[in-house]
Amino acid sequence: MSAKEKQGFSLYFLIAFGLAWLCQVGGCMALLQQKNAVLYQLALIATMFCPLLAVLLVQKVFLRQPVGIGWKVQGKRRFWLAAWFGPAVFTLLGAVLYFAVFPSRLDFSGSWLVAAYGGEMDAQTLRSELGVSTLSYLLQNGLFAVILAPAINMFPALGEEVGWRGYMMPRLKERFGLLNGRLLGGVVWGVWHWPLMLLVGYEYGTNYLGAPVLGIVVWCVVCFALNTLLDLLYEKTGCIWVPAIAHGAFNAIAALPQVLITPADAYYNVLGPMPIGLISVLPMLAVAVGLTLHQMKQEQ
Repeated sequence: MSAKEKQGFSLYFLIAFGLAWLCQVGGCMALLQQKNAVLYQLALIATMFCPLLAVLLVQKVFLRQPVGIGWKVQGKRRFWLAAWFGPAVFTLLGAVLYFAVFPSRLDFSGSWLVAAYGGEMDAQTLRSELGVSTLSYLLQNGLFAVILAPAINMFPALGEEVGWRGYMMPRLKERFGLLNGRLLGGVVWGVWHWPLMLLVGYEYGTNYLGAPVLGIVVWCVVCFALNTLLDLLYEKTGCIWVPAIAHGAFNAIAALPQVLITPADAYYNVLGPMPIGLISVLPMLAVAVGLTLHQMKQEQ
C-alpha cells in the first residue's frame, strides 16, 4: 500500500468504529432510558451499514479509487451451498457438543417457551391452545432460518461484509500474513461489538458466568472463527454476496438452540449451547483453524 492508502486504511477504522459506536450507544440509551425497542433495532441495522459507508468514503472520496469489491455473482456452487447451509451445520454440531458435555441442561419441557411467551401460560396450555411446543418451535423456526432467512438477512449483513471481508481482510492479510491477519481481523470485528455487549448485554445478556470479561473475550474467539470462514468464502468466490449470505444465515440460526435450555441455564450462555459459546464454537473454530493451516501449507 502507498502512504496515502495506509492513511485511508486508518481512516476506514476511524469511520467504521466511530459511526457504529455512535449508533450503538444511541440505540442502547433509547432502549435503557426510553424502553424504545424499535429505535434500538433501527440503530442496530444502521450499525451494520457503517463499514460499507466507511469503505465508500475512503475509496471514493478520500482516495478517489474504485471500491474494489466483488459484486458480480460468481463462484462454484459448493461455496454458495456452504454459505447457505454451513451455519446451520455448525449450530447443530455446537449444540450437540455442548449437551454432550452438560447433558443435564438439555430441557424439552418447554420452560424457555413459557418464559418467552410472558409466563402467562404453562407448556401444556401453549401446546393445546397455540400449538407451540419445543419440537414445533424448532422445526418452524429452523426451517425458516435455513430456507428463507439467509436471502433476507444477507442485505443488512452486506453492510458489514463489504467493510470487513471485502475491504479490511485483504489488507490485513497482505500486511500480517494469512493467520495473523485473520486473527487480528476477528479481534477487530469482535471489539466493534463491545459497546452493545457492555451496555445492554448483546449476545450473552448481563448476568452470565464471568460477566462481562469472559463474554467479550469469548466473543472475539467466535468472531475469529466466523471471520475466517467468511473470509475464505470471499477468497474462493470473489463474490461479496457469498459471505453476506453466510453471515445472514448465521444470524438467523444461531439463537435457536437456546430453546433447549431452561431460563436459569441462560447464565451459562457464554459456554453454549448457541454457537457463540466457548464450548459450542469449537467445531467452527476447529474448521477455521484447520482450513487456515491447510492454506498456509499449500502456499509454502
